[in-house]
Amino acid sequence: MSAGRLLRLVAVSWYLHLKMLHRSMFDSVMQVVWPLFFATTALLVYRATGDRDALSYAATGAAVVTVWSAVSSNASGILQRERAFGTLELLVAAPAPFSLSIMSIVLAVTTTGGYAVAATLLWSRFVFGVHLAPAWPLPFALALVATVFSFGVLGFLLAVAAVRYRAVFALGGALELPLWLACGFLVPVALLPSWLRPLSWLLPPTWGMQAVRAAAAGQSLWADLGLWAGSTAAYAAAAVWVAATVLRSARRHATLSLT
Repeated sequence: MSAGRLLRLVAVSWYLHLKMLHRSMFDSVMQVVWPLFFATTALLVYRATGDRDALSYAATGAAVVTVWSAVSSNASGILQRERAFGTLELLVAAPAPFSLSIMSIVLAVTTTGGYAVAATLLWSRFVFGVHLAPAWPLPFALALVATVFSFGVLGFLLAVAAVRYRAVFALGGALELPLWLACGFLVPVALLPSWLRPLSWLLPPTWGMQAVRAAAAGQSLWADLGLWAGSTAAYAAAAVWVAATVLRSARRHATLSLT
């Protein structure tokens, strides 16, 4: 397929799945309520310190945590839903690359996180009086988008790695808390145990979040964005390889439908 056709595949699939996500009453309510609930909890905890800088730190971290929450729970169950709908076999048998089809769905889930970021920042501003004024607004926005995109890549890897497991939704929920702790969203990486910090450096959102905080403080963020780009590309390549490997195994053992 040509590059133009591949881009059209991603765009159309992304748009259709985004529409389907907004047809679910449960998902729609959770997308509205959960970011505000989590932001309120985090900001109440940090407000007890009486430190305005700590509140700004919490507001920024809470904005991206809610995106990862949506991606980890939804992306982990993408293929289970396709299996339940009876469309997983059709996706596998279609001429379009399977990896691109799944990545399009994950990107649709990640896009809904844009509301979570905006809602959390506005909630922090008008309810808790946390006024975020990034020194470099445009790089700050770029770093936020980069961080959210890295969630999509991690969700893509999670989705394809767990295609043959029935309890994958529980796996996504179990990974939610460890990742946002390891990436320093609400707790600085420097405060983590020394043995855990190398793991943080291997995760793209860690570098994306560092770039966000650097832009907010008016510091250089390009080194962090470079590390983010390299690690994100590595995870994307790993996800494509895992998808191809798992599909070959599923075809060989006739386990794609788990029946």
